[in-house]
Amino acid sequence: MMEFIKKIGSCMVTGLKFIQEHFKATVLVLFVLWLFLPSGDEGITPHNLQKIILTGPILDATSIVEQLDEAREKKDIKGVLFSIDSPGGAVAPSVEIAYAIKRLSEVKPTVVYAAGIMASGGYYSAIWGNEIIANPGSMIGSIGVIMQGADISELMEKVGVKTQTVHAGTYKQVGTFDRKWSEVERAELDKVIGGTYAMFVTDVARARKLDPNLSSNYADAHIFTAAQAQKVGLIDSIGVEFDAKKRVETLSKVAEPIWNKEDPMDKFFKRFAAEGASLAHMYFPPVSLQ
Repeated sequence: MMEFIKKIGSCMVTGLKFIQEHFKATVLVLFVLWLFLPSGDEGITPHNLQKIILTGPILDATSIVEQLDEAREKKDIKGVLFSIDSPGGAVAPSVEIAYAIKRLSEVKPTVVYAAGIMASGGYYSAIWGNEIIANPGSMIGSIGVIMQGADISELMEKVGVKTQTVHAGTYKQVGTFDRKWSEVERAELDKVIGGTYAMFVTDVARARKLDPNLSSNYADAHIFTAAQAQKVGLIDSIGVEFDAKKRVETLSKVAEPIWNKEDPMDKFFKRFAAEGASLAHMYFPPVSLQ
């Protein structure tokens, strides 16, 4: 056994030594292989339909918006499936994604698919798709806005900790956690929450062609099954991903539909980055669509 381990170690050392001595040549060979060899089983045929995935809390829209805008600019892409499984998140990134979808759907068929949860900011992101199709087991809606905070003043008193603050501006301490919020501060926060909710409902009503005066039927943070969401007008139809893809193929009118296939390593790193971002934002955003 020891002899076998020594041989393995010797091979590894030899390999590392070769790479060190011929580093530039090794990098060049790898680059050429990456450049010319086909990726996966797609061969050299470019795809003409694009699937883009939004999963998990919406904390940063940069990557998703880049993918949506790139699909809009690429002439080879004739249609897009935007798959969502998200409970929502921060307001601004949700709005960024929604308007990226709006830009895309104005020039190319864009079908949104609710793969699991499509709630709050996740639903906001979807509203401007040409069509919204939901998995029969998905959860839809929760059109609402929330701001949360803690009052740890009693705990601080027991521990013997006091805060010291110097501030200018009546509302500068709004939302702090070291004391109970005053009625004046709560009213200020209500103003922000109310304004954000009004924007949310207005955009949903405009995008889905719903009556804003009847928003209590489809908004008000109601949570719906796919069938219930269809009845109130939040989605267009019910089906699985196969159906959603077929709908994109029909709308895009491509003779030979070829879908993109995400590289497994890219998928792994995206999920890793999403989990890292989620941990980094354990402190709630100031205003959340969730």
